[in-house]
Amino acid sequence: MDGFELALFLVTIFVGGLVSGFAGFALGLVVSPVWLHLFTPLQTATIIVGCGLFLQSYGTWKLRHALRWQHMWPFVVGGAVGVPIGAMLLARIDPAYMRTGIGVLLIVYSTYGLLRPRVHPLHVGVPADLTAGVLNGLLSGLTGLPGVIVTIWCQMRGWPKDVQRAVFQPVILATLLMSITSLGIAGAVTVPTVKTFLIGLPLLLLGAWSGMKLYGHVDEAAFRKAILVLLLVSGVTLVVPFSPFR
Repeated sequence: MDGFELALFLVTIFVGGLVSGFAGFALGLVVSPVWLHLFTPLQTATIIVGCGLFLQSYGTWKLRHALRWQHMWPFVVGGAVGVPIGAMLLARIDPAYMRTGIGVLLIVYSTYGLLRPRVHPLHVGVPADLTAGVLNGLLSGLTGLPGVIVTIWCQMRGWPKDVQRAVFQPVILATLLMSITSLGIAGAVTVPTVKTFLIGLPLLLLGAWSGMKLYGHVDEAAFRKAILVLLLVSGVTLVVPFSPFR
């Protein structure tokens, strides 16, 4: 990278950390449109997963007092089932159709939630949470978005914002651990990629710390709206994917 590219990388990794520190997810949505100009798609995915591991580990640690295993385990177990299925399907079907379908659903859901802010919590049990976990892992394997379904599900359950983050952040962390294992087996974790990641790590952590500070100053309604906006952006990026390497 030349000087301008390095500066662009450092700015975007800080902003990505800031957004993820506040919302608990969405790093990839922020950085991938820029990083795909700087790196190959595989390098981009590997660095995003590496950043996600640090961010979700940090966020999970910060919320450690709110963690409730009884809420988390169905999503983790379901994700362990869904991720390999999604990866297997990725080699057998055209993922573009799947991404478009999921993207449309995200756009409809988030738009409806923004226009009608009142939430009617779902009262469901472990089987429904397990199903949501499988779907979350499936979508992660197909699209590389590890937290979309579980984030929506936590909102639909009507849990407080601390409970939501204490569920979906550890679930995303577990999904990312599965992803980095797969990338390592595939030989994607190379020395140049690790060096690039380490260069940006201080600004990533600074952004995450700033985002967590901001998170502490918002109420339940503002947090819910922010999540819905990020889900809307997720849907748009799935329907209209951006890649300069096409």
